[in-house]
Amino acid sequence: MDEFKKLKKIIDELRKDLYDLIEQKSDLLDPEVVFASQLLDSALDEYYKILEKKKDK
Repeated sequence: MDEFKKLKKIIDELRKDLYDLIEQKSDLLDPEVVFASQLLDSALDEYYKILEKKKDK
């Protein structure tokens, strides 16, 4: 599995975890929710960097 596919799978898992956590906490400002959101943001940033590199080729 290439880096792009691995990252996409991680993003899907992080997104699901975030949704589940939001349902549990019912507070978007809960520190755990914020942390999960930041992890997802970082993974998405990396994903788009890879997309840009592929575009440039």
